[in-house]
Amino acid sequence: MDTALLAPLRDAARKTVRTLDNRTPADRDRAIDGLRALALLAVPTGHWLIGGFTLDTDGALHNASLLTSFGRLSPASWVFQMLGIFFLVGGYASVLSYRRALARGGSAGGWVRGRLVRLGRPVLGVTAVWAVLLPLLHGLGVPEATLRTGATLVIQPLWFVGVYAGVTALTPYCVRAARWMGAWAAAPLLAVVAVVDSLRYGPFADAMPSWLSLLNLLPGWMFGYQLGVSWGERRLGRRAAWVLLLGGAALFAALLVFFHYPTSMVGVPGQDRTNSHPPSLLVPALAAAQSGAAILLHDRLARILRRPGLWAPVVIINLSAMTILCWHQTAMLAVAVPASFLEPVAGLTAAPVTLGWLAARLAWLPLFAAALVLISRTARRFEAPWTGVPRARRALAAVLAACFALFALGLA
Repeated sequence: MDTALLAPLRDAARKTVRTLDNRTPADRDRAIDGLRALALLAVPTGHWLIGGFTLDTDGALHNASLLTSFGRLSPASWVFQMLGIFFLVGGYASVLSYRRALARGGSAGGWVRGRLVRLGRPVLGVTAVWAVLLPLLHGLGVPEATLRTGATLVIQPLWFVGVYAGVTALTPYCVRAARWMGAWAAAPLLAVVAVVDSLRYGPFADAMPSWLSLLNLLPGWMFGYQLGVSWGERRLGRRAAWVLLLGGAALFAALLVFFHYPTSMVGVPGQDRTNSHPPSLLVPALAAAQSGAAILLHDRLARILRRPGLWAPVVIINLSAMTILCWHQTAMLAVAVPASFLEPVAGLTAAPVTLGWLAARLAWLPLFAAALVLISRTARRFEAPWTGVPRARRALAAVLAACFALFALGLA
């Protein structure tokens, strides 16, 4: 391409990079934003690499996993499962925001309500839009089975938002615990998960109720958040970080080698046990190791992100955090659903049963990313305050979101 044509694009990009750098407050913790961006990008990358489709005889899409055929690739999920980091930086950022709100004369309840509203808007947006899309796509000839597959994929990441909202609502109590116990405030959460795991996987597992595993849902994910709150309260230093890194890694290895926990950090169709839905002890073990590493690397990462060219993408990703989380599966479906009307396409609608599929899927990732960027240009408005939106429209969006949830959960 002619360099004369590229020059304006280059100049515009440089101007944007300089503007984002200049607008960043001097006291902004760039390392925290960098860690959040890294954890955010791991979510769509992991889903796009591992999650595939199969086509039935009617041309309908069904979910499939690369790990079903290639279990030896399961250690890759240790890299892409970075929700521990996300909860860590969430706790750290929340305690700073909470402290500022109280210093301005706000209340704990007001701060919590504001946070929950921020988390809820994008979720309400994506589910309401999909409630409208479902009948439209069905009218265009998309099979109902494909629509159910798509609804399942869209709603999957939203469980995380629900858990994160619940943890966020407990921030005032997390702060009190951190001030009282320091980094040890996370230890009882780890103990709860260990006890529940010993009951559901121990010698009396057959006598345990099926709902027992749900007791791990909150403490399993809250562990990393509580560490972040303790870190934000300056009660978690480098020495504790080393303990987390080495202790978490040792516990992680012991659970795999001696207690035969599943290797994959994500659910694999056909496996009786899963580490993430709800979390097993392997989740906080990995979160401990990741958190220790993140704290130890904080200062170095902050220095690296002083470079404007590296800082700009971090800013952009953080500004679209909930949009990326809520819409990345839609971006993949935007490519896969039209392709389902063709013969099976390698890396897209063909079954993920060969390493060639993985190579082809890597080639599709840029198209998924481009689709997400295009979708985000419109969907990001759901993250902004809904000022000026009539109550009737908000109520309609809530009704549509509820209808989509019923369909996605197989209740409609």
